[in-house]
Parts: sequence; C-alpha cells; structure tokens
Amino acid sequence: MSYKPSARCAALRAGASLLALAGLALAVAGGAQAAPAPAKAPSAPAAMAPAAPAAKARARPSSKVVDFHKWSSYLGTESDQYSAYDQINRSNVKELKPAWTFETGPGAPDHFQPLFVDGKLYIILHGNTLVSLDAATGKELWRKPLQGRAGSRGMNYWQSPDGKDRRLLFMNNGMLTAVSADNGDPIPTFGEDGKVDIRVGLAGDISKIRPLQTDNPGQVYKNLIIISLPAGAYDFTSPPADIHAYDVRTGKLVWIFHTVPRKGEYGYDTWPAKDHDKFGGVHNWSESTIDPALGIMYIPTGTGRYDFYGGTRPGNNLFANSILALDAKTGKRIWSFQAVHHDLWDYDFSVAPKLLTIHKDGKDIPIIAQASKQGFLYVLNRKTGKPIWPIVERPVPASDVPGEQASPTQPFPTWPKPFARQGKFTDDLINPYISDADKEKVKKQLHDCRNEGIFTPPALTCSIEIPGHNGGAEWGLVAADPVKHRVFVAARNLPTYDKLSLDPKEDPASLPNAGPDVKPYKAPVDFMLQSNSLSAIAPPWSTITAYDMDTGKIIWQVPDGDVTPLAEKGITGTGSHVPRGGTIATAGGLVFNGTSSDRKVRARDAATGKVLWSYDIPAASDGVPAVYEVKGRQYIVFPVGGNGEFSNNLGLSKPGPSQYIAFALPR
Repeated sequence: MSYKPSARCAALRAGASLLALAGLALAVAGGAQAAPAPAKAPSAPAAMAPAAPAAKARARPSSKVVDFHKWSSYLGTESDQYSAYDQINRSNVKELKPAWTFETGPGAPDHFQPLFVDGKLYIILHGNTLVSLDAATGKELWRKPLQGRAGSRGMNYWQSPDGKDRRLLFMNNGMLTAVSADNGDPIPTFGEDGKVDIRVGLAGDISKIRPLQTDNPGQVYKNLIIISLPAGAYDFTSPPADIHAYDVRTGKLVWIFHTVPRKGEYGYDTWPAKDHDKFGGVHNWSESTIDPALGIMYIPTGTGRYDFYGGTRPGNNLFANSILALDAKTGKRIWSFQAVHHDLWDYDFSVAPKLLTIHKDGKDIPIIAQASKQGFLYVLNRKTGKPIWPIVERPVPASDVPGEQASPTQPFPTWPKPFARQGKFTDDLINPYISDADKEKVKKQLHDCRNEGIFTPPALTCSIEIPGHNGGAEWGLVAADPVKHRVFVAARNLPTYDKLSLDPKEDPASLPNAGPDVKPYKAPVDFMLQSNSLSAIAPPWSTITAYDMDTGKIIWQVPDGDVTPLAEKGITGTGSHVPRGGTIATAGGLVFNGTSSDRKVRARDAATGKVLWSYDIPAASDGVPAVYEVKGRQYIVFPVGGNGEFSNNLGLSKPGPSQYIAFALPR
C-alpha cells in the first residue's frame, strides 16, 4: 500500500517559514555566560465535561516542522508528542494489531521512548545497553553494552548536512556521550573518546561533586546539544543545576546559563546574599522544548533545595519553578515566568511546554501551554512570556514553621480551568474502596493536619498536600495537536501527607544561610497509600483532559483506565491507579496512551474522548510511545513491563515479560 502525507501534514511543514518571515524582536537580559576554559577532570476534580462534537479542522498554519523520516528526539518534533501521520485514523483504528514484539529480558522494566531514524529504532535497555532494531520487523541489528547507567527516558540524534556523520547523543554515567548511529561505536573526536563530563564549568573543585547523571536527554539545536544538569537529592546543599550547551561535533562547552543567578545577573536578589554559592536545585530534571523557527529553548525548572523547607532561602528564588525562554544559540535569557514563589511543595515543572499557534481575538498568537503538578495549565505568548489569559496573585496560607518565610501570594491562572483536584481534602472525598480502619485513620489525618487545599504549607504537626508532588502532570503525560489547536493532559490525583521534623543527620551550622531559627527540617515522602495500596482519596485517580486552546475551554475529561481487581467486581471508571503512560496525539484524530493497573493501551477519539480501540498487554505501559512510518506503513510502539508505579500491591497478576510492542494496520 502506498501512503502520502495528508494536506494537514503539508500545512505543518509550511508553517515554520511563515513564522520565520515574521521576524522576532527580542529583549535579551543577562543570565548566560560564555563557557570558561575546560577544567580537569536534578479544588475538587476538574468537572467531568461532556463530550463535545468534533471541532472543524482549522486551515491556519502551525509552527511545526515535520520530517516524515524521523522521530529523532525525545517526545518527537518540538516535544509536542504529535504525529502528522494519519494512515491510522478513527475509521480504521479498530483494526490495529501487533506487528512485532521485542522482549528486553530480565531487569527493571523499560520506559525508554524509541528514536526512529531512516528505518531504524534506537533504544536503551535497562539503562545499560544500547540497541538498534529494524523498525519494520523489530529484528535486532546490533547492541552495545554501556559502562554505568544511561538516561532511561530518551536520547537525541544529529547528523551532518551531508548525512555522512550520524550520531546518537545521551547521558551515560554522568557523561554526555556521542556514538555512531551506524554501529554504536564512540565518536573519538567528541570530548575524550566520545564523552564529556558535564560537571566541567561548575564553580569550585568538581571532583567533590558526584557524577551528574540525569534521565533528561536534553535537546539538539543546529550544531549544539543543550543539557540541563541535575540537582542533588533531597538535601539542603546541592550542586547548581546550570544549563550547558556543547558543540555537537567536538563536545566543547559553548555557553552556560545559571539557574541560581550569580551576582550581577537578573534574579540574584531573590536569594540571600549570604552563602549564595551554596544554594542548589532549580533543575530541569524532566523535559524541555525548542522552537527552531524562533531559535528559543523553553526550559521548565524545579524547586530550590531543600524542597519542603525554605528557611535557608528566603525570597522568591528565581529561576526556581519557572519557565525559562533562552536564546538557544547564546543561552541569553529572553524572558522568564515563575509559577511558584519560594516553593515548599516540590511543585517542580515535570512536563515539556507545548508549542501551538492559536487564533484568539481575530489574531494568530504563538503560545506555549505548560501543564503543572498543581493541575494548572499556564498559557503564555511564547515570544514575550505574557499570559494569554490573566494570571493573578492570590493570598495563600501562611507557614507556622520556625524560620520559614513563605510567600504570601502565589500566581493563579484564571483560565483555563484546572485539570486536577486542588480543593481541600474533605471527608466525603475519602476512598470508599479502603478498609473501615483505614477510613478512620485518614479522617483523623484530615482533621488533625493543616488541610487548606492547594498551597497548604508543610507543618511540624502535619499537612495535607493536594494534588501532591507526584500528582498533576508528570513527565511524558501531555501531548498537543498543533493543527487543531488542542492539548491533551493525562493527570494523576495523589495527595500526600507531610510532617516536618528535625533531621539529626544535618548539622545546622553547615546549612546555607544558617541562623538561630534556621534548622534542618525535613519531611519523609508519604503518598497516603492505604493497606490495600490504593490512594486515600476517592477516584478518579487519573484522568485525560482535552483543551481547545483557541478558547481555553475543556472539550472533554474522562477517567484514564481502571484497576483490574476493582473492575472484576464491577467497579469501573476509577482511572488507572496513578499511571505514567505517555500520551501521543496524531493527525488521524486519535489520542494514544497506555495504563498500568489495568494493563491496556488505548486509542481515543481526540474530539470526544471515546475509546475507539484498546488492547490488553501483559504488563504496565509506563513510558511514552513513538509513531513512525516505514515503506508506507504506520506504526505505534509502546514500552511494556512491570506493574507500574504505585501498583505493586494492588492484587494484580504477575506481569509478563518486559518488551516493546509495535502496532500497525493489517497489510
């Protein structure tokens, strides 16, 4: 069967040139530095909206550039998790069948999103083996063992203009690594034998900093690969999570952006001057997005350390919990937007911003849509950073912890409506499917703890955090359709119980900005899982929400799957129990994703949310699928393995072998 891209696909490819011709006047302000010489050696549920009628396809162009021969970066072109192929569509998706499987063997389940380039797939198995597959058959072509752990979610591809130099770039054992895409051999001219230590460029003696391994694969822009350094674990002292750009051919460090601004840089005064060089965190551990037409990289960041107590770091703490718009060529800050001031909740941004051009008030407006753990969708003009709909500062509960100086207000988007629960956790929201003893325990927690809805600060008694720092939108869960101007958010509802106490392992004198009231308060992670391993809160535990970005309205919202032991008792519509199956939208009018606690992959009608196809898989699917085409046949491939996060003790049957499963229409 021959296949040609649709007219919509052609419109996508044309869009970038229109934006490029429009030009861009950028007010560039501080934040980046040229790289130094190399040194040696981290409310209640949004209303379940009724299904809306299918929206008409809009003829306005997208900014998207589509290469029909490649899915060559993590999350696809421009990180939008969108495929312009429409061979698989609403009329025929029910015929979708497995085309091939590739078992990955024993070890931790894989959730690595495959790269597709010119008929080949590239995956990293169990974090330590690079493998190339024939994308049409799943047959292994070659494999290369890696030394140490590699990034577990994705990697990047680059090739020279003549196509003779083809490279895979990924993080491995704290090293930015470049290998040949033809055979997996190291590129000897990149750094030292194909590796670059990303600690080089940090201030001080880098040998005292552990190797900085991250699952965030970064992004390639022209001849640069841009990597965000990870932060330390939940500690008060942490290396700064700067952003580095390297020459993709030589490995030379080209520019640095300081996510904790240094003296003289914009945002420096939002941190204490005392012990300023000890502050860390502010890391883009998750995902990022590049707009190639504008030459801008959009980087969402996390909190400053420590995550749940900020007595050591009074101030708003830029650029924590922010969206950074950087000139991808130079690293200079163009604009930034902070979504959480002085974060005390670990409300880091976990999802790549999505790029669309919407039509509002008679104008075409380039935007980013940024989903958050709090359940908000922040919508900003991607040239200026100005909100498309008002974002207002509202008072939030004050902290009663000694030494804490919580921000009195936080930014609240007035539109679109939230996609996750944000209100106070009340008795009527206690999970009806847990034991009576567990219900009484949860009820006591709700009444004994600070429980004031979103932005309830951590307390020495205890506090309830909702949606929770593992809730809302997490990595891989958001897709965008740049043609029909839609965003699809798979969200998790998982409140947490927080209780601060003094950490005997921390010496108060060693804390950054130590003082008489500043002590090492820490909180263990408690996701309020009950004796049957279900969440304390009532379902839905996960949803998918579709937004029309021209209006900001919710088109539909539906539970995202089920829990098999409950479904067997006739209890359905609960949503999968906190799944991490990535979401993909396609030009065929479909939204694909996988779930964990019911072990299914599904295709939904993008206009209504109705399930048009589902397939039982032998284990959870907790990664992001990839879509590609080989010789006129479209494929969608899912990573499958294990029970999935928060599902180990739900009473599920033993999972089948870990594998990749590729689906296609019958020949």
